[in-house]
Amino acid sequence: MSVRDEWLKLRTVRAPWLILVASVVIIVIGVSGLMSKEPDLDDPATVAAAMGHVGLVSLFTLVLGVLAVAGEHRHRTAADTYLSEPRRGRVVVAKLVVTTLAGAVVGVVAAVAGLAATAAWYAAQGGSLDLTSDAVARTTLGGIGWCAAFAAIGVGVGALIRNLAGAITAALAWLALVEGVVGELLGDLGKWLPLRSGTALADLPATGAEALSQGQAAAALVVYAVVLAVAGVSVTVRRDVS
Repeated sequence: MSVRDEWLKLRTVRAPWLILVASVVIIVIGVSGLMSKEPDLDDPATVAAAMGHVGLVSLFTLVLGVLAVAGEHRHRTAADTYLSEPRRGRVVVAKLVVTTLAGAVVGVVAAVAGLAATAAWYAAQGGSLDLTSDAVARTTLGGIGWCAAFAAIGVGVGALIRNLAGAITAALAWLALVEGVVGELLGDLGKWLPLRSGTALADLPATGAEALSQGQAAAALVVYAVVLAVAGVSVTVRRDVS
């Protein structure tokens, strides 16, 4: 199972396209919600705040990563996949590479949609859109990186928990509830948790503990993705496909 095969598979199913469309819709709604409050159009922070919505798409790319692996078990295509490539570790690695790239693509599309929506609102309100701010670049590129990293993390989660509903529920429950509780228990160390690392990578305002630098956040998310991928490969090569 090569990267090319996985890329073809990803492009020929509906879920990635639905996720892409949903991402654009979420970005447009988020930017519109912010700009409808008539913020200061001369403040570069306004554009950065609008582009901060790109990071929200990471929730969709996380699900995309889970679908890449657990979805095969849900639709009973995993056996065919592993028959065509008995080296299961290679299959998971191919999915990791392709899905991470797909997550980055979704992030780029979301960023373009965000810029277009922001430009439209600026034009409607008689403002001039300034994209030269370093904050805008940091937030936009960080948001794209966040999308890619969460896609990779999703692959690891899907490999560990091959029940599709269970894997998605576990991943979203962690982000919505568990991480907040764990973060409170860890205190300042909570800034290294996945969601907080993602917000730091996108250079979004920190809540609670002081935020990581973008470099530290990127490193933390890479470690999470690698650890989960290694664990997923280890589990995949040992257990029965059925």
